[in-house]
Amino acid sequence: MIQRSLDCLLSGIALLVLAPLFIVVILILRMSGEGEVFYRQTRIGRGGAPFRLLKFATMLKNSPQMGTGTLTIKDDPRVLPVGRFLRRTKINELPQLLNIIRGDMSLIGPRPQTARCFNAFPLSAQRAIIRVRPGLSGIGSIVFRAEEEILRGSLDPDQAYDTQIMPFKGALEEWYVRNQGLRTYALLIVLTLRVLLDPRSSGSWRFFPDLPRPPAPLAPFLNAGDDSHDPERALKVSGPLRQGK
Repeated sequence: MIQRSLDCLLSGIALLVLAPLFIVVILILRMSGEGEVFYRQTRIGRGGAPFRLLKFATMLKNSPQMGTGTLTIKDDPRVLPVGRFLRRTKINELPQLLNIIRGDMSLIGPRPQTARCFNAFPLSAQRAIIRVRPGLSGIGSIVFRAEEEILRGSLDPDQAYDTQIMPFKGALEEWYVRNQGLRTYALLIVLTLRVLLDPRSSGSWRFFPDLPRPPAPLAPFLNAGDDSHDPERALKVSGPLRQGK
């Protein structure tokens, strides 16, 4: 109940503060690309119920039927020029503040997935995730902020996503459900702001020492080793992942 109250309060303040930015982005999107402003996509929410997630449009209208479908890799040709900036800065996610006000989401929780991506989670993770509201940010999205780099480094992005990324991301989301509370909520907000200001910053395992450790092929990408701050170097050292094995 307290978290829900904080969600509404903080989201309401953010919407008021960011209103001028929203107006600028809406005007730019209306005058550029395909003229679309918002993108709505069905995601899996609390209790397994679907809801319509809201984003600023950053990709071609029919992008889910092109290329890697609902998976996006770095330098994806389906992303519009303005969309690259919006995605890099995460501004494209800000309309989800409205999803939070509506009660579909929380500021912090497992990132809501499409049915295809949700089904790639292990069953134990699926059962845990639907117990809570999905989040605008969360431990999975913070740790996997280089996900597009990982997919770009694989010859088979779908296989890498299903066999490498989702099992560990599922373990992270299970950890969140077990450890949810106001302390975790506050720390994840702080960590989110930190990585937004400095995407190369480290800290997930410093904030949460009991966080599950990543498997070796993923560690260089996920801020869990000496190479975590350097995705380009990680691409060179993660041979099995690069080959999509």
